[in-house]
Amino acid sequence: MTELRFVHLGFGPESVEYTEAWEEQRRVHAARFADDIEDTCLLVEHLPVYTAGRRTDPSERPLDGTPVIDVDRGGKITWHGPGQLVGYPIMKLPRPVDVVAHVRRLEDALIRTAAEFGLETTRVEGRSGVWVLGDPVEQRPAIGGLSLDFTAPVKDLRIGDDEFDARLNGPEYAPSNAGQRREDRKLAAIGIRVAKGVTMHGFAVNVNPDSTWFDRIIPCGIRDAGVTSLSYELGREITIAEVLPVLERHLKDVLEQAELKPREIEPAAG
Repeated sequence: MTELRFVHLGFGPESVEYTEAWEEQRRVHAARFADDIEDTCLLVEHLPVYTAGRRTDPSERPLDGTPVIDVDRGGKITWHGPGQLVGYPIMKLPRPVDVVAHVRRLEDALIRTAAEFGLETTRVEGRSGVWVLGDPVEQRPAIGGLSLDFTAPVKDLRIGDDEFDARLNGPEYAPSNAGQRREDRKLAAIGIRVAKGVTMHGFAVNVNPDSTWFDRIIPCGIRDAGVTSLSYELGREITIAEVLPVLERHLKDVLEQAELKPREIEPAAG
């Protein structure tokens, strides 16, 4: 694998509008396919925006008609904005591309990054991204009111209900309150696309965002878990400037050292 270079598109006051970064992704993707540049990871902080992957269901979008940008990545709907570090690794991989292996490598780098800040994270089977595990269901406090002191137990309406919608059942069910409910919560989301053997899109790690942005949607289409951030989990303010060099180091280590192999094709039966 070639050396991975990093390009900073803008952070803080210089945060970048999503469609502008998407256009830059396409430009870099074309250059990487032509071998005009080496593997490149764009790093950016976005202005607030909801983006929807190809598998997003209409019921998962904002109920109030807030605009959503439909994109050509995998996955479902999510939010990008201030306090969230977004990375777009644009890399040429052996064909047929092993997409799962690429996602696992990104997860590894993000898990290592969180660990360096003192936060234990993991994968959840069947769900991409990086997670903080909650307590077992039977050990979680009963859901109460906005105070979340759990003194007024309410039946957890989500149990066994795939159609449950937190947006219609009060803030105590909101994705942003999952930590107080001691549920599984996602620290970093991953959604990619591969075209002509070159990856696009990537990951978004919540550093110190206003997580209530996620309450307008069904984040990643997941109804029984929530979202979190490094700052919330560690109980202190973490900044994107602190996370950037740590994340870059772990991305280089994982992605540059990876033994890349094409996806194995099962022989046709008969």
